[in-house]
This record gives sequence, structure tokens and C-alpha cells, in this order.
Amino acid sequence: MKSSPSGLRQLVMGALVTSVLFAAGSFANVAQAAVNLRVYSSLTADDNSAHYIWFKRFQANIEKDPQLKNEIKLNYFPNAMLGKEADATQQVRVGAINMMISGTSIWATIAPEIGVLDLGYLFKDWNQVGKALDGKAGEALSALLLKKANIVVVGYAYNLGARNIYTKKVIEKPEDLKNLKIRVLPVPNFIATINHMGAVAIPMPGGEVYSSLQMGVIDGLEHDSATVLANKFYEIAKNASLTQHIYNPIVIAINNKSFQQIPENLRPAFLAAAREATEYERQQSSVVEENAVKQLKSLGMVFHDIDREALRNEVKPVWDAFLTKYPQMKPVVDDVAAAE
Repeated sequence: MKSSPSGLRQLVMGALVTSVLFAAGSFANVAQAAVNLRVYSSLTADDNSAHYIWFKRFQANIEKDPQLKNEIKLNYFPNAMLGKEADATQQVRVGAINMMISGTSIWATIAPEIGVLDLGYLFKDWNQVGKALDGKAGEALSALLLKKANIVVVGYAYNLGARNIYTKKVIEKPEDLKNLKIRVLPVPNFIATINHMGAVAIPMPGGEVYSSLQMGVIDGLEHDSATVLANKFYEIAKNASLTQHIYNPIVIAINNKSFQQIPENLRPAFLAAAREATEYERQQSSVVEENAVKQLKSLGMVFHDIDREALRNEVKPVWDAFLTKYPQMKPVVDDVAAAE
């Protein structure tokens, strides 16, 4: 039986309407799809981790923002679950990992100029760190990381205290450091700083520090108080010398393409959530450090002051060598000094 012309037109029109509705629904689904961000950290997911303090606050900010809560989904991978930090920087650079919370030092594997922040006695306190990185110095370093590492910096946070030296023997004067074997992060300017302070820098993974202290492979280590407490290094290294030689900040970075995938109208709210999390983490870092020092003292650790100005003079050659190699970082050093 043949279809009438009007019936055929109805069938065709019905098919077209169905197609249009299906297509519209598909476009709506694409428009409504949330942006999923995988966030890397090498540290534990607890309040002894500056990374987690920042992330937890950022996540809360996202969830309470009506613009963002259904549009941005965060998946946190602590404890280096996605690989070693040096490998993770490469993964963030190419977008296989979307975001990363880390010390700035590790990004020197891609942009060695960022090592300027690891120069001994570059900063006098955390306030100077904040002022510098919220100002011209931070802008220059963020531009450098975007160009060389393909990342957008959404915040510079604080570690949980300045780095001091913790040893078995009492260190009260700069000369007391002479020839002591001190564990450091395997970072060029950390190594150079400790060596110029008179000690012998021993680069070593964190997991080997406790046993190396026990066996006498090292005489001490340099780190922040919260880490010394969390890892029970105080059980062997019972003396803290307040060298305060490095204030190495944390950087929160997102792959540039991943950032561009966030709808343009949502980016200001996303950045505002990150900025508030950074401010909150900075405040919390001093609280955590104070509590860690109190606990270490109650556990028998003795804190000793030391002539930091003398040590600052000792590490000047490290600055000279670095700035000779990377003269473009001289304005950053000047901007940091101006932020005092």
C-alpha cells in the first residue's frame, strides 16, 4: 500500500524533529559535562601535609560555590600514587595529569631558573615570601613556568615552616657545622647552600633518613619541624639549630590546556577558590609549625639559636654562581629583596 504525500511528509518531519531533538540533547550533555581534574601530591592526605591542607580547602571552596560545584570535579591522588614527582612534572606538562601541588624545587627539572627560590637566605620570613610571590617576582616566575613547563600557576602556598638543621650533637655556632654530614633534598641549590654553610650535604631520599641517622651514615638533616615530628627523627637527632636557611614555597599548578577546558565564565570563580585556599593554607602553616615545635620540645628536643647573618654571608657564592648562569633571574632576586 502506497503512502499518501501528506503521510510521507509527516514521517519525514517527525524524523527531522527527532534528529534535531537528539542533537540538541547531545549538545546539552556536552555543555553540561563536568571538567574532571586529577590532582597529584607526593605527600600524605592528612593535616601534616601542606599540600592536603591547601587541597581540602580548595575542594570545599569548589563545592560551596553554586557556579562550580557541578562543573568542576576534583580527584586527589596523594602519596605519589601517580608516580615520582620528577615524572609527574612531565605528566602535568603534557596534560596526562591535570594539576599538581608540590614544592617549587621539583619544577627545576623542566625550568632550572625556578631554582632561584632555593637560594639559601633568599628570604627572611614567610611574610616576605608571600609579598614577593604575590608581586612582581611571582608574576615573572609564573610566566616562566607557563612558557617552559606549559602550566598555569594558581597559587604559591607555604611549607610547614622554615628549614632548620637537626643533629645528634649540639650546634650553636656556624663553625660547629664544619664537616657534619647533613641530609638534604637532591636539589642543586639545597646542596650548594648546605656545603657553603660548612657542612657536607648528603642528598638522600626521605625514606632512608631515619635508618641513616641510626647507623651514623649522616649526622643530621635539614627540614621543617612538622616533618621532623611526623617522621620521628627527634628520636635520634635531638638538637635543632634555627638556621632558617631556606623558605621553599609550594606551587599549585594546572596544565594550560586543562585550564583552558574550564569554561571561560567559570575561570574567575575557579581562580578565586584557589586564591582563598592559598590564603587559608598560609595561615594554617604557621599554626602547624608552632604546634610542631611545642611537641618536639615536649619530646626532649632542644632548640638553639645561631648567627644567621654569618651563615647568610657564607652562602653568597651560591647566589653569584646561580646568577652568573641565569642572569635573567637577577630582577627576581631584586624584587624579593624589595619585598622585605
